[in-house]
Amino acid sequence: QVQLVESGGGLVQPGGSLRLSCAAYRIRFSIAAMGWYRQAPGQQRELVAGISSGGTTNYADSVKGRFTISRDNAKNTVHLQMNSLKPEDTAVYYCKAVSGVSASEYWGQGTRVTVSS
Repeated sequence: QVQLVESGGGLVQPGGSLRLSCAAYRIRFSIAAMGWYRQAPGQQRELVAGISSGGTTNYADSVKGRFTISRDNAKNTVHLQMNSLKPEDTAVYYCKAVSGVSASEYWGQGTRVTVSS
């Protein structure tokens, strides 16, 4: 069974940085599309950043220039480097994988990011 395990969330002051990681298990990672989503209280889950199996990236307008998604196929891991964090970035961040074999979607359990002074 595919498993995605996120880490790296926490409390950070405005303007600070965090790096989220998502380790993927039991999936052909190199051909999977990966993404980071977030859900703030009372709001719908939204795409933050995505990266294709070929390394093409896309970002929500709200995070462009501040966040960077990357993948390490040797370690089956995707990262989200978050800089210049704002209070409105506060949310639970989820990792998503889309299988390159079956197109099935898988989600991690989420990691909480709180941006507050």
